Amino acid sequence: MARQDKVEQPMILKGGRVLDPSQDLDKVCDVFIQDGKVAGIDQNIESKDAKVLDVSGLLVTPGWLDIHTHLREPGQSHKETIQTGTEAAAAGGFTTLACMANTHPVNDNSFVTSYLREKIANEALVNVFVIGAVTKGLEGKELAAIGSMWEAGIVALSDDGMTVMNSYLYRKAMDYAKRFGLTIISHCEDTGLKGRGVMNEGFHSTKFGLRGNPKASEEIMVARDILLAELTGAKLHIAHVSTKGSVELVRQAKARGIAVTGEATPHHLNLTDEAVANYDTNTKVAPPLREPEDIEALCAAVADGTLEVLASDHAPHAAEEKEVEFDQAEFGMIGLELAFSLYYKKVLEKKFSLNRMVQAMTVNPASVIGVPKGTLKIGADADVTIADLTKKWELDRFQLKSKSQNTPFHGHQMNGRVAYTLLGGRVIYQYGENKGPTK
Repeated sequence: MARQDKVEQPMILKGGRVLDPSQDLDKVCDVFIQDGKVAGIDQNIESKDAKVLDVSGLLVTPGWLDIHTHLREPGQSHKETIQTGTEAAAAGGFTTLACMANTHPVNDNSFVTSYLREKIANEALVNVFVIGAVTKGLEGKELAAIGSMWEAGIVALSDDGMTVMNSYLYRKAMDYAKRFGLTIISHCEDTGLKGRGVMNEGFHSTKFGLRGNPKASEEIMVARDILLAELTGAKLHIAHVSTKGSVELVRQAKARGIAVTGEATPHHLNLTDEAVANYDTNTKVAPPLREPEDIEALCAAVADGTLEVLASDHAPHAAEEKEVEFDQAEFGMIGLELAFSLYYKKVLEKKFSLNRMVQAMTVNPASVIGVPKGTLKIGADADVTIADLTKKWELDRFQLKSKSQNTPFHGHQMNGRVAYTLLGGRVIYQYGENKGPTK
């Protein structure tokens, strides 16, 4: 969780459009916050002791969650730190993150888990929950200390960035995950089939002279993991779904009653493999950017709830790790500060509704990792995101709060911007101000 600061005086969020899918709520009203909790949602709330924040014309939602973030600490603080990553999260409207285990050392035991939780408590600006590794060192050879990590406070399991290719080992991991009530989050790429591929295999990989990674490398592992989830009864979440075929596999699994969920990322919803044309290494991601038909399938899957989560896969890298030949560059791009605008772009294009977008950023991801967030119900923590849907802006990667700048969206025109981010009733971010936690 985030570091704890003094709770402010009561606050009234006045006159905003309150959209909370957890309550099927969408109306213009006020939100009353007291003692860090939501104390009331109604018309014309008054309190002489409360300060008033005029949010008329703005969208008010539960604080957004990103359950697929790489904060890089410990061991890779040249890319990102818990402090800079959570500052970026607050600026992007996220009040809760779940951080992946691929740190140095890997979060594969209770000592690293406990270290992370203590560091988060002291340095994080937003809530951060910890995801533990499936295997020791992410090597796919031996199970991590799942039970002791669970006791230390992990909320899910994942070897994200790597695929556990040993099906028997992954089956046992799912058995343990079920035993401890943990969701297992899968990075689905068949490493043998992917080989040395650096972009989607197809017309453009041939044209650009780059090694291809076929869609089948993802779909084979999605199918395997779904079958293992069916066998074990474990809760399975497919990270960064990128292909039409994977979407159909998840859809069919849901129809069979298998406990599987899935997510889409801002880059897979907005960029195709043609974006690699200028050899910008910021377009090198895993899984790779795919084709227009895949974007259409992903959008439709978000719209109908097949993919119920939107997640950034925020993957910061230092400049020297990207300013190399395409084949040699690290995989990944940052996303926390631009995810909302890229999701909202699809709303403006009528690919899915605003309500569906907010649902996929609040109550749904909270449900996947089993944390009491993503709602403005009375008594809930007053984690609130307030956004201006009319704001247009140009993305300048040099002005972002993340320690890294690896995004291909530099210079793009964006729609919608976060106006305020509140954590426990405190304003931790305000557009136009370098605002830290209120003391």
